[in-house]
Amino acid sequence: MASIQIGDQAPAISGVSQTGQAVSLAEFFGQKVVVLYFYPQDNTPICTAEACAFRDAYEDFLAGGAVVIGISGDSRESHAQFASGRKLPFILLSDEDGAMRRAFGVPKTLGILAGRVTYVIDKQGIVRHIFNSQFSASKHVTEALAMVKKLATEAA
Repeated sequence: MASIQIGDQAPAISGVSQTGQAVSLAEFFGQKVVVLYFYPQDNTPICTAEACAFRDAYEDFLAGGAVVIGISGDSRESHAQFASGRKLPFILLSDEDGAMRRAFGVPKTLGILAGRVTYVIDKQGIVRHIFNSQFSASKHVTEALAMVKKLATEAA
């Protein structure tokens, strides 16, 4: 499984959101910067902290012209409950078969735990930033937001 690297074209993955809507990454290409974050599981302490940090910075991401998408192997129903309970305003995609994770080559931690990796993808669909840290949940948000702001400045 080859991992996506900075400078690579992002795979045009698609899935079903917590609201049941079909979402394709390609629909944002040419329009929005995409912050795509893979996380292990809904309602676990670090994953919840990460999701809430993205929620709390959501307006800043929107101001930078970005959309935020979270992906885990949980079901659409689990995502719906997680998003509702934590008031998450962004898209959560269900990757129950792991196809999206494989498409990006998201590594497992210690060979067993689903990895926590954030990708920032520019409007042309090119991966511009990757942050991989299983335990620094809030740093995923600060790293992604810094790149979104940089991309917004470059586009201005």
